[in-house]
Amino acid sequence: MEKITITDKSYTEWINQLSKRYRNSQIKAAVKVNSEMLKFYWSLGRDIVSLKGETRWGDKFIKNLSADLRSLMPDATCFSETNLKYMKYFYEMYNPYLENLTKRDSNHENKISPQLGDQLEFQIYPQVGDKIEDNLFSIPWGHHKCLIDKSKNNPKMALFYIRKTLENGWSRDMLLNFISTNLYEREGKAITNFNNTLPEPMSDLANEITKDPYNFAFAGIRGRYNEKLLKDALLKNITEFLVELGTGFAYVGKEYRLQIGEKERFIDLLFFHIPLNCYVVIEVKIGEFDFPDAGQLNGYVVACNHILKQPHHNPTIGLLICKSKDNLLAQYALEGSNQPIGISEYDLEKLYPTTVEGMIPSIDEIETKLANLDD
Repeated sequence: MEKITITDKSYTEWINQLSKRYRNSQIKAAVKVNSEMLKFYWSLGRDIVSLKGETRWGDKFIKNLSADLRSLMPDATCFSETNLKYMKYFYEMYNPYLENLTKRDSNHENKISPQLGDQLEFQIYPQVGDKIEDNLFSIPWGHHKCLIDKSKNNPKMALFYIRKTLENGWSRDMLLNFISTNLYEREGKAITNFNNTLPEPMSDLANEITKDPYNFAFAGIRGRYNEKLLKDALLKNITEFLVELGTGFAYVGKEYRLQIGEKERFIDLLFFHIPLNCYVVIEVKIGEFDFPDAGQLNGYVVACNHILKQPHHNPTIGLLICKSKDNLLAQYALEGSNQPIGISEYDLEKLYPTTVEGMIPSIDEIETKLANLDD
């Protein structure tokens, strides 16, 4: 049979739209399948915890459960002994935190999920809060296993990384990278006056885009250096620099020239933050912060508002990133400014977590090594 090709433009556009709709439906279906599977893992983990299987049926309960489930469902690949342990930890990690949220939000009314008693009976549990539930059941299981390994006793931190993963589309490797740089401890920690100089909710969003300290290890600088060398290194590694600054930063220019009356002034680094809809002036100082640094940045912010800012833009934000700072001195400097400014430090060494928790091998790693010893 002869192939018929329709060249009508409207038909071609329709075919392309169908293709896009089909791909979108595939993505939505995959997300839905992932969500339903995670809810099943949660319920299975809940049952393992609530039924106190190790106490009732012995230390080999998980191993026997794995064998029995795989016998009943030989095509399923999720019932390994290791995966069942992760399901248990998945529930144990978040449930107490979610219950506390439920208690707080319901003003201590009796609305929390009841616990299973000693009898072998199953009850229907109410769903956890919509927003957290949507986040919790939306990232891949492999991401959850990483979070269990790295932040098992800190569900608040894990939920932070879940939110960031969803916002930025992080792969598992990207997630592990940001965990290794202590992003949870650094984000939103700059000293700022945003709450006093910006309207809500912009002030909250502006605080969230800051870090303290910034991790500039990617610049590859060792030994002595000056400000020019540091700024050149940051821009030479612009991709890593933008990743460290965070989602939403668009690079505008280096040593950006401003004509102010008869004087020329040059901004170290100028960015535009798309979600905040504003310019961000960044000044980099290789020494310790002092009052004149805030005055200079304050002037640049005012100048940008007069020269660059358009009527539909939000007020310009200033960010000073220095090698070190006295926090009290920085606070005093910001009290004297009516422009939105933040002050942070940077570090040229790779930032590692300050605690050893999460640095131990994962369950998978331990069991793989044990299995190799048996071979």
